Amino acid sequence: SRSAAVRGGPATTPEFWLEVILVGVMQVYGALLQIPGVDVVELTFSEQISTNWDGMGFMRWPLAACLLVGIITIIYKFIDLSIKSSKTKKILAEVDTLLEDHRIDEALEATRNSDAPAAKILYAGLDRHEEGTERVMKAIENQGLIELSRLESLLVVLATLTNVAPLFGFLGTVIGMIIAFQSIEAAGEVEATLVAGGIKVALLTTAAGLTIAIPVSVSHNFFVARIDSLVIDMEESAQKMIDMLHTMESDRAGG
Repeated sequence: SRSAAVRGGPATTPEFWLEVILVGVMQVYGALLQIPGVDVVELTFSEQISTNWDGMGFMRWPLAACLLVGIITIIYKFIDLSIKSSKTKKILAEVDTLLEDHRIDEALEATRNSDAPAAKILYAGLDRHEEGTERVMKAIENQGLIELSRLESLLVVLATLTNVAPLFGFLGTVIGMIIAFQSIEAAGEVEATLVAGGIKVALLTTAAGLTIAIPVSVSHNFFVARIDSLVIDMEESAQKMIDMLHTMESDRAGG
């Protein structure tokens, strides 16, 4: 951590200890492969998947749950944002055209009949266009916060999986090393066949946790960028609307 680095002491985050243990496990595994008689069995892809699944022990279930939740969330969020993005672009173009022609009533009707996030924000402002630009801006800000919260729904799930999946792998690593040392303790000597099972669990769970976390993290960042792009488009359209209403208000006051 930053404070530990400033003090000159060692980092104490889970990621630090995961890296330390993983490096140690890889060194032990590499040493075992140098022992005569310890060979890597060649398997087909399906056999390798089945073997790895069984080799992770009971930790395969929480890791599988993380994978399943991640896949469902990513697919749902991708479809949801794609639909909302398409509707937003359509309603923004329509409302911008109507406002340029000072057709406020038609713009109000168009936003009322649309379920796009941008439509709800613009409707909140247009519905108060006779109350002054200050009220319009306040309504847009309030509705914008609500719509942003809806757009960001389920992102917390992906963020949680990004952290939890490697931690499950880290837990599997610790359990695997415990199994390996228990085997050594029971036998009273160190043999490759005794510790191989525990080291296998340690490596597989760590690899599985990272394999799940990496694409989930990439997807989370992709969705954040997609939402930011939508928010910018909505802010630009809302500002155009406010400027237009302010101009119309000034014209009425001048007239």
